[in-house]
Amino acid sequence: MPRREAVRNAMELVTHSLSGRLLLLTLAYVLLTEVLIFVPAIGRYHRSLLDDHVKSAELAVLPFTEPAGDDASPALRGQLLLRADADAVALKRKERRDFYLTGDMPAKIDRVIDLSKDSILAEIDNGIDCILNGGNRALRITGPTQIPDTEAIDIILKETQIHADLVAYARNIALLALLISVATAFLVFASLYIALVRPMRRLTRAMTAFRENPEDASRIVAASSRRDEIGIAERELAIMQRELYGSLQQKNRLAALGIAVAKIQHDLRNILSNAQLASDRLSASDDPVVKRLTPRLVASLDRAVALATSTLRYGRAEEREPVRAVIVLAPVVEEAGQAAIDTARSETVSFANLVDPAQTISADPEQLFRILMNLCRNAVEALAAKGGGRLEVSARRGPGRVVVDVTDDGPGIPEKVRERLFQPFAGSARPGGSGLGLAIARDLARAHGGDIVLVSTGDGGTQFRVTIPDTSAT
Repeated sequence: MPRREAVRNAMELVTHSLSGRLLLLTLAYVLLTEVLIFVPAIGRYHRSLLDDHVKSAELAVLPFTEPAGDDASPALRGQLLLRADADAVALKRKERRDFYLTGDMPAKIDRVIDLSKDSILAEIDNGIDCILNGGNRALRITGPTQIPDTEAIDIILKETQIHADLVAYARNIALLALLISVATAFLVFASLYIALVRPMRRLTRAMTAFRENPEDASRIVAASSRRDEIGIAERELAIMQRELYGSLQQKNRLAALGIAVAKIQHDLRNILSNAQLASDRLSASDDPVVKRLTPRLVASLDRAVALATSTLRYGRAEEREPVRAVIVLAPVVEEAGQAAIDTARSETVSFANLVDPAQTISADPEQLFRILMNLCRNAVEALAAKGGGRLEVSARRGPGRVVVDVTDDGPGIPEKVRERLFQPFAGSARPGGSGLGLAIARDLARAHGGDIVLVSTGDGGTQFRVTIPDTSAT
């Protein structure tokens, strides 16, 4: 079992890892290269074997081409021709053909090879044919010769020895090619495993360990001093893990602080509510001093209650998912605008609902009201601080969405506030504001898949735009 397990792990490493796949590709490419070298080499070696037989035949019959050649004894003639390793040799001259026989002529010639007209492709074809089909065939080889007054030489021989020599050569070349391929692939694999795979595995293990417990500082990867891409990846991963660890630590501290603040705010809101009830009774007093101070006290208590309520609402772990429904938009706008004016207790602000009474929208009614209420209340408070003005809400349908514009002719938002306009506890443009209204409104709009943006602001007024994707649009 351990041996099978080791074999299975090795196979998985080769087939499922990048280095293993590269090993297989390298092995395949080297083998392909060796094949491209091997096949022409077989053809050239086969040609060299044929050339050797032609030269041997030339040397064997060369004495018979001289004038004294006819005086050679039959035994000497047989020995010379036998050295040619051929059954018959013929010399083609201009007027005649000289024929020399050393053995029995074969019944038929199986293949004719003309060396004078050979090309590299023909050599490859002859060599492959010899390996696949050769053995006991009879060959006729025609080629050029250096014998004077001779145009060509023909030899007839058995292919047995040529086939054996060529097969042995091919076997040796194939084994050498395989050895080179395996050695090259192994070296590539070992190099990549050491230089890339092992460091990448270390990075992967570090990421996995950190993901399991990102609040454990000991799991932050220790970056090496490498200057290549692996070293850069290690250092960037270490920086990212440290920043994430620090962010989580900060969030944990803020979460603990938020829980404490939420508890305090909950009790504070109850205390302020009781004080608000008492202030309402004070407003009925006939004492001139009380009448003069009561509005300030009521306004301060209202701001304190609003701050406590907003803080508790923003401090929730998360808002519920919007429960969308197709509703008529104008009544929601009307209710939000009037509620904003009533909350601010301002009689100097006029509200204009310019939304088409037939306009519909796909949204959560309660969350949409909170979005519009927060925007309208900010506008009304800005207008009341200015001494009065006009608030308008309009809407139009776009492609697959509804766009709602909340516009006022107030003093505009100070430039230093615009950069952190949607940040909680930082984006308020008026004294005493919590800065939570816009943050909550944007979170609710984004929960719908939309957003809130500041379109324009200045001395002529401010315009916010709410975009809500509308599944009811046709």
